[in-house]
Amino acid sequence: MTRLHQLAELGQAVWLDYIRRSLITSGELQALIDKGVRGVTSNPTIFDRAISGSSDYDRALDRVASEDRSVDEVYEALAVEDIGHAADLLRPLYDSTKGGDGYVSLEVDPKLAYDASGTIAEARRLFSILDRPNILIKVPATPAGISAIEALIGEGINVNATLIFSVANYEAVANAYIAGLEKLVAAAGDLRKVASVASFFVSRIDTAVDRSLAQIGETELQGKIAVASAKLAYDRFQEIFAGDRWERLASQGARPQRPLWASTSTKNPHYPDTLYVDSLVGANTVNTMPPRTMEAFLDHGRVAVTVTSDLKAARAQVARLAELGIDLEAITQKLQDDGVAAFARSFESLLSSIGQKCKALRQS
Repeated sequence: MTRLHQLAELGQAVWLDYIRRSLITSGELQALIDKGVRGVTSNPTIFDRAISGSSDYDRALDRVASEDRSVDEVYEALAVEDIGHAADLLRPLYDSTKGGDGYVSLEVDPKLAYDASGTIAEARRLFSILDRPNILIKVPATPAGISAIEALIGEGINVNATLIFSVANYEAVANAYIAGLEKLVAAAGDLRKVASVASFFVSRIDTAVDRSLAQIGETELQGKIAVASAKLAYDRFQEIFAGDRWERLASQGARPQRPLWASTSTKNPHYPDTLYVDSLVGANTVNTMPPRTMEAFLDHGRVAVTVTSDLKAARAQVARLAELGIDLEAITQKLQDDGVAAFARSFESLLSSIGQKCKALRQS
């Protein structure tokens, strides 16, 4: 039994925050599933590095280079094939847990982050093309995205709400999920067949807040606000997914929207490399780890319920930040804006690389 299996026993699923074709075709992903990986996430940056930074896709690109396809269509064909194969590998886990785990995420075009109707249409289309019950469509938690999340859940489409950096934004996402479930009930949909996670990005909060703390010579709070924020979000999760409103949905088979800890690689070399895993273990959660973080946790991570500990201290740390004149809401809003922009740049870079590769293949 690995540490990943031990986390699962405590109620936390570990998903791999990485995908590329050779990971699937070599048997490496299956080996990781055997070690306790229970899902996979992707984003435009991951696909950009996988497709433009390797030869994994050259054969597939050679096959489609002569076809009359746009660059967007070529990318989608590659991504859908990878996501579909990964989902098939995880399908036995999905079936054995009756939909509790075994999911793979694919993101909508990041250029649609502020376009609710465009996001809804794109999510519907991707979910239909992939045609698997263990697919999650990633939707950024912008105001437009939150509207889309409610609509998509109301149609029974699984959603990974992404780029959440603040407790207030998390609450809005959780409430949109519940409102979506209520719409699904009204439409006589099956609540047992829909799933969602709320991806709260962790390490980037410390990177930004530490910078502000350093400017005023404050060191005591450095490396603490990200974990404190995530713990406060989990506390709200426990409150939101309780009570009469939620119990009415749960009695009809609804699943809670699990908090997912994203951006869990440690950016500061002075902090422990498993900081954002060890500190956030708890029931009904997901931790999505890039390969290096997963390797570190498998080697020396700490397995114990921690996300509910020191909640009083977490509140005090966030309150102290405000006393110091640091506006956490402004910082987290900028982080979301920057995250949307970064994914859009990665997507454009990815399409450019595919276009260049296809052009070279046509000329060869």
